[in-house]
Amino acid sequence: MEAIFGLNGLIARAHPDYEYRPGQVQMAEAVLRAFEDKHHLIVEAGTGTGKTLAYLVPAIAAATARGSRVVISTGTKNLQEQLMEKDVPFLQRVLPRKFTAAYMKGRSNYACLQRIKKAESSPVLESLTELNDFDEVRRWVRDSPTGDRAELTYLPENLPFWRHIDARSETCLGQKCPDFDPCFITRMRKMATDADIVIVNHHLFFADLALRGGEYGQVIPDYSAVIFDEAHLIEDIAAEYFGAQVSSYQIEDLLRDLQLLPLTDVSVNRDLMKAAARVARFAEAFWMGFREGRGEGSEEGRFPLLPGTFARRTTSGEIEATALGQAYLLLDGALGRVETTLDALREQPPEVENMVRRIREARFNLQFIVAGDDRCYVYWLEQRGRGRFLRATPIDVSSLLQDKLFEKVETVVMTSATLASAGSFAFVRERLGLFEETDELLAPSSFDYQEQAVLYLPPLMPDPRSPQWTERAAGEVISILEVTQGRAFVLSTSFAGMKALYERVAAEVGYPCLVQGSASKAGLLERFRQTPNAVLFATSSFWQGVDVRGDQLSCVIIDKLPFAVPSDPVVAAKQRFIDDAGGSSFYEYSVPQAIIALKQGLGRLIRSQTDRGVLAVLDPRLRTKAYGRLFLESLPACHITSDIEEVARIFHRSQETAEVPF
Repeated sequence: MEAIFGLNGLIARAHPDYEYRPGQVQMAEAVLRAFEDKHHLIVEAGTGTGKTLAYLVPAIAAATARGSRVVISTGTKNLQEQLMEKDVPFLQRVLPRKFTAAYMKGRSNYACLQRIKKAESSPVLESLTELNDFDEVRRWVRDSPTGDRAELTYLPENLPFWRHIDARSETCLGQKCPDFDPCFITRMRKMATDADIVIVNHHLFFADLALRGGEYGQVIPDYSAVIFDEAHLIEDIAAEYFGAQVSSYQIEDLLRDLQLLPLTDVSVNRDLMKAAARVARFAEAFWMGFREGRGEGSEEGRFPLLPGTFARRTTSGEIEATALGQAYLLLDGALGRVETTLDALREQPPEVENMVRRIREARFNLQFIVAGDDRCYVYWLEQRGRGRFLRATPIDVSSLLQDKLFEKVETVVMTSATLASAGSFAFVRERLGLFEETDELLAPSSFDYQEQAVLYLPPLMPDPRSPQWTERAAGEVISILEVTQGRAFVLSTSFAGMKALYERVAAEVGYPCLVQGSASKAGLLERFRQTPNAVLFATSSFWQGVDVRGDQLSCVIIDKLPFAVPSDPVVAAKQRFIDDAGGSSFYEYSVPQAIIALKQGLGRLIRSQTDRGVLAVLDPRLRTKAYGRLFLESLPACHITSDIEEVARIFHRSQETAEVPF
């Protein structure tokens, strides 16, 4: 590793701006040992460590030496693209040993040739604009080498008809499809099969892991090792794919695709259309039933499915269905009638076999969620726009990950800038099921936070739950922005908090103020980078995966400690699970999870060795609560003050002494 990462190594000779980083060398050596010894490894690599190359180089060495594939899974598509477009080509030029790499996204990112042909004669387009956009897609797909919708940069990001033409697994006919050979998924998988390194994202990885062994499920070719970058995200993403889900959109898609089945028997078609009409009617009643008692104002959100939602015990001890339970029985019966009708057909075409499978899967998942009798799961409803999503989510994924991942794959490396809590990996080990011996490393950052940052904790702030909180917080934000002359992210733990601060601060400061929701995330970041002295008000989606270097971002302000919302059904279930087992959910789950989230948010500020600025946390609990010490111990060691005048002196002194103008 020294020969590659050292002061006179391969990378230093090939990259004029290369900086020697001891933490990078430590991490690369630890990853290489994990591959050689077939161990698992957890690495927290602080911002500035250079972790991407520190895991890529050993992964390439292991894959090419053994002839066994290594998968690299990232938290975001942006990081996927950086790896494939920047880091991999660089190493292909620099390293003496040649290697190949492939890039895979989730199936819904790709166009399906069969579905596009069917869409040409089906009612999936609702306006002249959509018709024109569809024509563009149809022309594009004839020449596209990948079928990846990311190539459609000249069309709107949200194409309403895309879900009718994408290559999602539930509509896939597999090898029975007439377009199997030219299929973009087939091409993607062949490229991955021929590659030493396969780059995916967490959503695709766990979708694949959950479905392995199914006829149409596996997309990622077999691998001997996997590296998770941004590994702090994998618990929640894994839970999403190891659970069950049925949505109103899923039923709508079933009904639409029923009309496209290649059936020539008129009487069968007539019976199917009657049965489909019954499904549509009962489905509407079923989904509308969830609105009762919630009111129009609570349309959006996540709600637990409490005992008694679908059935209750009468005074005589018998079990009877509620109104919602009756609606479910009618819907299930109607779906069952469609399934029976299709299953009875002789010489079923592949499309019919596929439809029967989809209906059975939907009925099974719906029955599992409605029964709600597996205590290892939490059952809940999400209402988003006009969509309704019923979900069953495993409360604890540790045993699932141990069985399906850690015991089956030789080497699993998990890395992130934020994995440890108060210097310990106990939290991530427990949550992910790393019960066996696993190597650990805290790789030091190359940044000098004592010189590059000051942490401001305002004095005498009220409790965040008090009525005075918002006004006092807004006043502090204004004072801080005057010191830094804008150039700040103001990150809130909720949309309501973000909106309240934005409305109070934007009118009082003379700096351009941007707010999340007024444009796309990419558009807002570009405007922030291009607008002098800008201030961006945002929530959780800007806490991670956002990189703004230089003096344009000189301050990150966080309103409250980012504890998970206790009323969220999944969070509440995890807390009960820990408490019922005799633990303390607050100290074993809530605090470590919030520490990792806070480190992510504050990590937006220092992105290079020339960055300098102010970190501010407005929440007084860092000082007033005993657990505040755990948060402070987990943050980079930097100067802490509660004096805004001292912040101004340090900030302006760092401006004057910076090698690069601040």
